[in-house]
Amino acid sequence: MTLSYVPVIDLEPYFQGTQDGKQAVAKAVDQACRDIGFLIIKNHRIPSELIERVTRLSEAFFALPLEAKRKVDRPRPDQVRGFSAVAEESLAYSTGEAAPGDLKESFSVGPCQVPDTPYFTGIEAGPHFAPNVWPEGMDDFRQAYEQYFAAMSELTLHMMRIFALALELPEHYFDDKVDRHISMFRVLSYPPLTQPAEDGQYRASPHSDYGSMTIVKPDSPGLQARNQAGEWIDVPFIEDGFAVNIGDLMMQWTNDRWISTVHRVIVPELEAPSNARRQSLVFFHQPNYDAMVECLPSCLGAGETARHAAISSGDHLRSKFVKQTTFGKGVAEDAA
Repeated sequence: MTLSYVPVIDLEPYFQGTQDGKQAVAKAVDQACRDIGFLIIKNHRIPSELIERVTRLSEAFFALPLEAKRKVDRPRPDQVRGFSAVAEESLAYSTGEAAPGDLKESFSVGPCQVPDTPYFTGIEAGPHFAPNVWPEGMDDFRQAYEQYFAAMSELTLHMMRIFALALELPEHYFDDKVDRHISMFRVLSYPPLTQPAEDGQYRASPHSDYGSMTIVKPDSPGLQARNQAGEWIDVPFIEDGFAVNIGDLMMQWTNDRWISTVHRVIVPELEAPSNARRQSLVFFHQPNYDAMVECLPSCLGAGETARHAAISSGDHLRSKFVKQTTFGKGVAEDAA
């Protein structure tokens, strides 16, 4: 089915805990993931006060002079941590296309308060648990980001349980595959344009995301998704809602039953009211680096074969970085 809209799904029946409620939400999520790979969730139980605090502190950080933000630049190319300036990244490279840099800046963190044990510090862990970098003199900033990372980790655990039910698996099927996840929280800031964009330039170029899901809290419209007919449709901006999209890993896990949808953030006209600063809170969920991603038993029909070879979550993510490095700067994914 080709949709020309993004469904809005209320999570409250799931959180109420009844089997009927859980199954109703799971059914709606399954349909959205099959049809367009995007959905809006409401009644997600992330405190509005926390969202507002992270939003406000992020605005304060991005308002700093560039030289101050440069003090928390990314430490190494393979560590997606810290600050990245406007037009230093282009998501087009992740799809094999060359394009001008995206008109955004960002600040990124990975897992916080990482245990000092071999699973997290050994060679196999690679850069997934690299230390975060924090701006000096902004203790509230660090505290808010760590709290938001924890809150989103809890929400994505619930979403993975909904996914399990939607895929006709035991509700807790994914629990031990995401309990040491290698997710990333990234705040994206899109400054207002002062001159026309270059040809083929976007606030975020068309791309798909890498992991199991991305959960986005934008502060204004601008995000678009490409449906199965190739049409660009607006992702609704709902004040108290989150946009959720399926990533490449989940599409592979479901044997392409669910869709990892290409999406973008459009550039406003110079004189339009929408040519204002825009900000998004983006949580890229990625399972444990050693979680094996292979066709789920419920996604393989009689006489069918798996479309993808088994791969670990960490190797899957690394392969995406390698592809991106081939065409560009080896930068990390973004969204919304």
